[in-house]
Amino acid sequence: MAVVTPRPVLGIVLLIFVSAAWGSAFPLMKDLIVRVPVADLLAERYGIAALVLLALRPRSLRGLSENAWRTGILLGLLFGVGQTAQAVSLHDLPSSVSGFTVGSYVVITPVLGLFLLGARTSARVWASVALATAAMTAFALMREAEGDIVLPALVATLLSAVLYAVHTLLLGNSAEARQNAYAVTVIQLGTIAAMTGALATPDGLTLPSTPGDWAILGHLSIVACALGFLARSWGQVHVSPVSAAVILSTQPLWVTALAVALHGEPLTTGVYLGGGLIALAMLLVVSPGGLFSSARRGRGPVPPPRPSG
Repeated sequence: MAVVTPRPVLGIVLLIFVSAAWGSAFPLMKDLIVRVPVADLLAERYGIAALVLLALRPRSLRGLSENAWRTGILLGLLFGVGQTAQAVSLHDLPSSVSGFTVGSYVVITPVLGLFLLGARTSARVWASVALATAAMTAFALMREAEGDIVLPALVATLLSAVLYAVHTLLLGNSAEARQNAYAVTVIQLGTIAAMTGALATPDGLTLPSTPGDWAILGHLSIVACALGFLARSWGQVHVSPVSAAVILSTQPLWVTALAVALHGEPLTTGVYLGGGLIALAMLLVVSPGGLFSSARRGRGPVPPPRPSG
């Protein structure tokens, strides 16, 4: 069987795109859930994303093994429950606190990997995890809170971080997810859409009412979900789960950049400190001796993607 040579640079580029796409989605989603119920928005967002990818490769799900279906459904349930908990909690948490709490999965990922999978992580990568955590702390705590912190919302958001960490580990360590990346991505998105749709349909589905809201939904569906999930699945073929978590922890940087560019928010000490720490964490991960010398360590050859569509 032919094998795919790990290409860390490609994985890094894809995951940086994911981080930027998901970072841009955060403030847009917080804005839109004021007018569209959370379950409705998630069902529409992930349903459109799944349909777009399926339309591009209509035969991508043919001939899949039961393991591939189970993997995709499990990944979808993990991310879907986490996304729902995070979105519902956004009503009761300041954006900075929510972002920091969700971002804690960068620490949870290597800890769970160590205890559940026995996965060893180098000191360099642990250092990058610590720097990424410090960066998120700077972004969150050195900015003024937008409101009071509601404890149940904080706990629910922390649960979402744990689920995201498990999702990252499963995605990075599943042979099915690596070999059938496109198909498993479609199944993930479809599972999330079905789960949130079941929550939304009893009260009827609320659609966006203005062209601006439809544009936001389009960005959330196509850029953040369809392209973002696909890029993440392909990116984690070439990058280990913990390194992927560090790269994805740059989301607050993209959120801040958009806030500065679009809303004129000031560049504070916290922004500079957080940005510098994130940059240093990324440098530790991607520099020689970090990601490049340990890509796919201990996993053997990367199986070739399954031809589809």
